Amino acid sequence: MTNTVRVTFSKKGLMAFISHLDLMRLFQRAGRRAGMPFEFTKGFNPHPKISVVKALKLGVESDSLEAVFCLERDMDADEFRERLNKELPEGVRIKDAKRDLY
Repeated sequence: MTNTVRVTFSKKGLMAFISHLDLMRLFQRAGRRAGMPFEFTKGFNPHPKISVVKALKLGVESDSLEAVFCLERDMDADEFRERLNKELPEGVRIKDAKRDLY
């Protein structure tokens, strides 16, 4: 059983000019600083399993982007949102988090 958290987040202001790959790195680094129990890919260069549902064009703001984070252990969705928001820069905010059970 995989523990996943589906989040809705916003990307506004100067963060609208961050590329999709940089946004992925931003979530990885913020999660590392917050001590998130991310599940990692297998292989030569493991990285956290994070998936942003839709990549935006550079310079476009949004209030309703979605991302899925895979965790190695169970975690409360509200705790996940609070801990990650403390580490994210101004312009990127997680608005809602829900656990997905598969």
